[in-house]
Amino acid sequence: MPASPAPSSEGTGRGTKSARTRRRVVDAAAHVLVRRGYAGTRLSDVAAVAQVQAPAIYYYFSSRDELIEEAVAVGLARARTLVEEALAEADGSPLDRLRVAVAAHLSTLLTHSDHAAAAIRTVPQLPESMRARHRQAERDYVEIWRGLVAEARAAGEIDRDLDPGVALMVVLGALNWTAEWWDPGRGSLEGIIATAQRLVVDGLAADHE
Repeated sequence: MPASPAPSSEGTGRGTKSARTRRRVVDAAAHVLVRRGYAGTRLSDVAAVAQVQAPAIYYYFSSRDELIEEAVAVGLARARTLVEEALAEADGSPLDRLRVAVAAHLSTLLTHSDHAAAAIRTVPQLPESMRARHRQAERDYVEIWRGLVAEARAAGEIDRDLDPGVALMVVLGALNWTAEWWDPGRGSLEGIIATAQRLVVDGLAADHE
């Protein structure tokens, strides 16, 4: 676990500043992870983004991997929260709610949060010993999607010939891959979301003709 900041003789003001600096370091780590991946993330780059000296990072984290794990953990929690918040405000049929989840996932992944994008993109790159510690958070996020697919299937909105588990993994894999190739010069975020929503919903929908 990350080392706790040492007690300060200057009162809570210094403690608050220390907490802010720690958050800034974690934010910077997420920023670098999104752009360089697990293997390419260096503490010197994180320090430059956080505007601290590289050795200062060791005041908060004992190693590069501990810092990366913190950024990933924050990101997985944030991705889940953002999708849950979008769904909490969603009305309509189960497939309509699935459209909302697609939009929230892509918005989070591509523009909304370095932390969420770093987690979604970086977890598959982590060494197995590190990834295992985040597996439950991954499962919790996927369970949100399983629930959406199950609701749509129960309502007769999803093709009964499809394996729902396989279909879901294909959908999430395709959505996550957009982070590897998309940039604003290749089309608007709205256009990407609309295309993804149509492909996902049309691909899963039952034929009622």
